Amino acid sequence: MKVELLVSEWCPTCPQAEQVWMQVAAEREIEFAVLDLNQTAGRELAHRLRVRTIPAVAIDGELKAVGVQSLAEVRQMLAAAPRRRAARRHAGITLSADNRWFVSSAMLWFLAGALWLAWQGTLTAEGLLRGIGLHLFTAGFVQTLIYGLGAHMLPRFTGRPIASGTVAWLQFGLHHAGLLMFLGGLAAGLPALAISGGLLGWAALAVFAARIMPLLWPVQEAVGRVNQQELQE
Repeated sequence: MKVELLVSEWCPTCPQAEQVWMQVAAEREIEFAVLDLNQTAGRELAHRLRVRTIPAVAIDGELKAVGVQSLAEVRQMLAAAPRRRAARRHAGITLSADNRWFVSSAMLWFLAGALWLAWQGTLTAEGLLRGIGLHLFTAGFVQTLIYGLGAHMLPRFTGRPIASGTVAWLQFGLHHAGLLMFLGGLAAGLPALAISGGLLGWAALAVFAARIMPLLWPVQEAVGRVNQQELQE
């Protein structure tokens, strides 16, 4: 069963509809996608179905409902779909709780890096202080931001759900605990602590890779088929 929810960022009721449909989509084995009118796929769907009001829901290519439905109504509409075994989340226009924490903590790491820069006055300091400053910006700010925005945007771009729940919070905990341990080890001159923190950071990266590979692999296969067809032609 393919379900498409047509929304827009300027629509005041779309976030409410998105929340309801995402909750039920996490319960059912369906192919679910949130399409924005600002995206090409969203405009094409609205034009094909002659949608005049959003939010709107299409099931298997047919317009089934407009406006905001209740949980009971959505569950009734998807009653024929089997229940989902693993917790996976479909991305929409609003950040999930785990991604919101990733982005918020990235801003805190950025602030910490800025304070360090104000204290040291340069990113070219020698010794351990240079390593601390660089990792506050790279692993703290940049990498944390990539984790949050990547987990939010990739499902939206690919139309496939991403593993969420416990695994997302595990990644969050590994990343931040590892970074704190690594920076603490550098500051205190404790190589064992820094190495342990680095290993936790790599573990967080491995968890993130495991979460996004199911999204990217079908895209890679599709690109390969297109390239093969072009070569044949």
